[in-house]
Amino acid sequence: MPRVIFHVDMDAFFASVEQRDEPAYRGQPVIVGAPPDQRGVVCAASYEARKFQVRSAMPSSTAARLCPHGIFVRPRMEAYRAESAAIMDILRTVAPVIEKVSVDEAYLEVSAAFAHHADADAALEAAVPVAAEIKSRIARERHLTASIGVAANKFLAKLGSDFQKPDGLTLIRERDKVAFLQPLSVRSIHGVGPVTAQALEAQGLRTIADLQNTAADLAGIVGSFAESLQRRAWGDDDRPVDPSDERKSISAENTFLHDTDHRPTLRAALRELAADVAHTLAGHGMGARTVQVKVRYTDFTTLTRQLRVEEPLTSADEIYRLACYLLARDRLVKSPLRLVGIGVFTLVPPRRHQLLLPL
Repeated sequence: MPRVIFHVDMDAFFASVEQRDEPAYRGQPVIVGAPPDQRGVVCAASYEARKFQVRSAMPSSTAARLCPHGIFVRPRMEAYRAESAAIMDILRTVAPVIEKVSVDEAYLEVSAAFAHHADADAALEAAVPVAAEIKSRIARERHLTASIGVAANKFLAKLGSDFQKPDGLTLIRERDKVAFLQPLSVRSIHGVGPVTAQALEAQGLRTIADLQNTAADLAGIVGSFAESLQRRAWGDDDRPVDPSDERKSISAENTFLHDTDHRPTLRAALRELAADVAHTLAGHGMGARTVQVKVRYTDFTTLTRQLRVEEPLTSADEIYRLACYLLARDRLVKSPLRLVGIGVFTLVPPRRHQLLLPL
């Protein structure tokens, strides 16, 4: 049976909800996050704000300098979660198997509806009107736009949804996939994080075409990931759409030899923890949309605080900056700390903004 997978990704979700709910914001550079005159960060930005290079996790003060006329709006996570539930209800009317990746994106397994097509590309082409109807329903019922990728596997469907944002619909046929992939950066491949990308690029392997044509020993460059990397380079991916709602996370902690509230010591510990977490993310080729900081006091009281952003985080600097912000925002260093930790949740493939360029 031919596989038909949709990847549905809402466009600038947090900011788009704000623009929908407040007509004065429509067409304006909306920045969801803390006001620029307060210590805080950007959680999301509308496409109008992104033109000024505003992005998630940057300090709000920096966003204000880049986009002086930006409209800053405090995040309303309950509203975004409620909107997500309504969108997922629409998706469930189309597909019996859904893998919810985050509040604003999901994979849909719709192969059974097109099982009567013996040819894989015929099945994919027949599915395009269904994807278009999903987009129409979301626009009609929720007054938001979504981008959808249609392909025979999750890897290609994800690339497709990123390719023509916003409000895009991209079909990647099996007969076209090799040519589609060739111009793209190796960083577009699921599982290739910054460390792996640097190792490949150091060997002159910058595009997927380079991987397709290389005679190099990939195992000597990326170890056991070599086989999967080669398969991705040719557009192959057999991962199933997984409807389980398991919450995956990565975390690191440091218990101090002596309880401390010494700021340089705490900053050094957080920087090291952020580097550990970022390294693990890179090894899995993932980004994180939620950062959590954890503290434990002398009396073993333990507190956690977290923040969600719209664009996946991958770098140690971003994770470190948000952890420091959470400590300061909630005044968690009110007495010496026995332990400090950083965790990241809502793990998703990193966004690939270079896919917005036309082939």
